[in-house]
Amino acid sequence: MAEIFKKGLRNRSFVIGGVVTLLFILIAAISLLWTPYPFDEVVVSIKLRPPSGDHWLGTDHFGRDVFSMMMVGARNSIVVSIVAVSIGAGFGIPLGALAAARGGWIDEAVMRFNDFTFAFPALLSAVMITALAGPGAINSIIAIGIFNVPVFARLTRGAALPVWQREYIMAARVSGKGGVQITLEHVIPNIASILIVQATIQFALAIIAEAGLSYLGLGTQPPNPSWGKMLSEAQTFMFLAPHLAIFPGVAIAAMVLGLNLLGDGLRDVLDPRLRRQR
Repeated sequence: MAEIFKKGLRNRSFVIGGVVTLLFILIAAISLLWTPYPFDEVVVSIKLRPPSGDHWLGTDHFGRDVFSMMMVGARNSIVVSIVAVSIGAGFGIPLGALAAARGGWIDEAVMRFNDFTFAFPALLSAVMITALAGPGAINSIIAIGIFNVPVFARLTRGAALPVWQREYIMAARVSGKGGVQITLEHVIPNIASILIVQATIQFALAIIAEAGLSYLGLGTQPPNPSWGKMLSEAQTFMFLAPHLAIFPGVAIAAMVLGLNLLGDGLRDVLDPRLRRQR
């Protein structure tokens, strides 16, 4: 781990992406303990104020402090994305590993299940789930998580199949190890770097998906702030108070850019062969 970190410090994408990502995580963590103002405090007399010394990013149409809402919105977006990607990885990796290990009809069934799931992207899944259970962050997590399952399943299967052809896997079989033990001890550790990079990329996509669902009113519900919901509310005041749209838009773009740079840097650090091929 220390060697990987040292290599990462020599990689520009890794450093920039890591700093940006850690900055947003730090802001989200701080929001658990402190915000300049209560994020749901309504003061109509100061509505639509531009950025100032009292309100660093201004106030919205209800007089709420935008910076406080941005901090809490970062926390909500990160939590939703982490849980959703964890669900996708938690189900997708075992399915992909099972398909690679067993082959045959099991492999075919898992791949056809993936094809079926891909037919329902996160947004469409959220609409269907909302129609049954109502809008909310939980439903966003479920929808984004379901969409991530086939992503991890396909990647795990594709990366694991060549590993099963290696000589040390044959030796493990001869020594009496079963498929589950071989998968846990040999296959997963050899493809872990690929899965880590993909998780970083999916995390960035989950941030975008959560913002999109909140923008449509299907994600995090008021009074809890969300960057996507803030963008949705700001479109009415684009010319009167443009800062309401600029700050959450920049935050989403910066967070996604940081995660993509981090993923690109991790790919170079964990698998230098890819860096030489580019």
